[in-house]
Amino acid sequence: MPRRALVERRPWLLGSLTAGLAFFALSETALAGLYLLGIKAAATGMLAIYALLRHRSTDSRWLVFFLALTMASDVAVEIDPRVAMLLGFGGLLAAINLFLHNRRAVLTPSQKGAAVALLALTPLIAIAITMGQDMFYASALYALTLGAMAALAWASHFSRYRVGLGAVLFLVAKLLTMAINSGRLPYDQASMAAWPLHYIGLFLIATGVIQTLRHELPES
Repeated sequence: MPRRALVERRPWLLGSLTAGLAFFALSETALAGLYLLGIKAAATGMLAIYALLRHRSTDSRWLVFFLALTMASDVAVEIDPRVAMLLGFGGLLAAINLFLHNRRAVLTPSQKGAAVALLALTPLIAIAITMGQDMFYASALYALTLGAMAALAWASHFSRYRVGLGAVLFLVAKLLTMAINSGRLPYDQASMAAWPLHYIGLFLIATGVIQTLRHELPES
């Protein structure tokens, strides 16, 4: 790739990392919520821009849709949780489409078992967390979709140590958030873990998918 293209595109990753670290460091300070919300959106938004610029294919577009809708969900959760869940659901469907189109041809029994466990256990855990809470049914449906996304990521031909692991970290972050919102876990301790897991998961998914696509479909 020409040096100019590297100069133009790689800084989006650095900017995303900077915003992700800044949000974590500033989330417990007196910084106004609107500024924090902008930093949070920038962390994921710049990952979407990175994916958009680094590869131009149908698969990369599904990745961009996933990241962009996740960013919108992260912002909307501070305004209306129902809208946030709807946007997040749309993002998961985009990721599911991406991973379905990139299924691994052959899976070992242990790999199949891990995928089935992610699909089955995620909604069961979510049901246990949100039982008797508002939006119980919506949360269960969201968790089923979340588990399907993680299972398909694990069963895709993308790197399990990047994309598969990233999907699992993202899943755990969402379950932690459910537990916080349901009062099952204390906000202070759990929220400190939720954002790093959320962001690192997205970072691993974005960079892992793009790396594989660039090796398979190199661009000049």
